Amino acid sequence: MNFESLKIIIDDREQKSGIPKLLQSIGLNIEMKTLPVGDYIVAPETVVERKNIRDLLASIFDGRLYEQCSRLKENFENPIVLMEGNVDEIDEITENPLIFYGAISSVLIDFKIPIIPTPNAEHSAKLLVSMCSRKDNQKGPFLKKIKKSNNIENQQLSILCSIPGVGEKFAKRMLEEFGTPLKVFSASASELAKIDGFGEARAKKMKSILKSKNKSLKKSKPKTLHD
Repeated sequence: MNFESLKIIIDDREQKSGIPKLLQSIGLNIEMKTLPVGDYIVAPETVVERKNIRDLLASIFDGRLYEQCSRLKENFENPIVLMEGNVDEIDEITENPLIFYGAISSVLIDFKIPIIPTPNAEHSAKLLVSMCSRKDNQKGPFLKKIKKSNNIENQQLSILCSIPGVGEKFAKRMLEEFGTPLKVFSASASELAKIDGFGEARAKKMKSILKSKNKSLKKSKPKTLHD
């Protein structure tokens, strides 16, 4: 295959992952840019957000993952999350893997964004090559005007969707009931339980999460991982 005819636009912060160098070594046409959304644009409407296991977990705990998913969906028809690394690390990093899998479920079901696992940078590079070499890729400019994330409602929904067990459906009901995310967080368990379909058990669990001190991230010696 003539890789020179293929093109991928890469966020310049991905240099340290080693993937751009791997793509360049096979003759692929790459262009480094500071991308406002995603890490790899492999076709005009296909963007890939790459996360190693540790970064993925960190983005779940700080709510960044849901904001990124909203931006991906807002700007591209075919967003993809690439999950790189050994999933067994989850047990080493957090004491509650269910939070991780709850977030993964939210990305798949609520945002309808596929998540593709790869073990390392080499396999991630191969996946990216296969994506950009698809014959049915649309023609057109790879870089387009990215919509600014100034939709307050979308930002509020992203904040609420960062809570385990709260998808977009419940987030919308919460805003309809309480008006603002701040009032949602301040509501009692009995008030939250009145939200249609939410239930007392889910409400108590949510309040427990919001009130608990963060002991989920274990302190461990730094490891050499692709960021």
